[in-house]
Amino acid sequence: MVVGDTTWTLWRALPAFSGAKGMPVRILIADDDVSIRQLLRRILEERPDWEVCGEAANGNDAVTKAEQLTPDLAIIDLAMPDKNGVQAAREIYAISPFTPMLLLTVQEVSVELARAAREAGFRGAVTKGSRSDVVMAVETLLSRGTFFDVDRSQRASDLE
Repeated sequence: MVVGDTTWTLWRALPAFSGAKGMPVRILIADDDVSIRQLLRRILEERPDWEVCGEAANGNDAVTKAEQLTPDLAIIDLAMPDKNGVQAAREIYAISPFTPMLLLTVQEVSVELARAAREAGFRGAVTKGSRSDVVMAVETLLSRGTFFDVDRSQRASDLE
């Protein structure tokens, strides 16, 4: 399933997300490493307007929790058991195409990985190595932008 041009255009046209009536933005974290989930929770919840509404330890759990919790944004690890992040994202996108998803990976985000992520419904991809990039990516997705942290020598136009 490829993110359709119509869905992509509609999503970008929506106003920046700011939470419902003063409520914090609800974020789902899916990563099989509990220490990464804990670290992400601490980083995200430093912002008073962001809260982690749930955690998932594998791809199947990520899909189930995304459907049950209806988060405002999901951060999903690429390498997880049961279903990898791309497989889980395809299912989440089918359930909720307007939920922004950020792919998190230990790999460098290549143009090829960014393309595969976009095709699965992700609106961004970053490596786990940079706290500031994760925060910047979340801010960008909440503003209805895209954030693909591809090799600095590549251009975003390579993804089009």
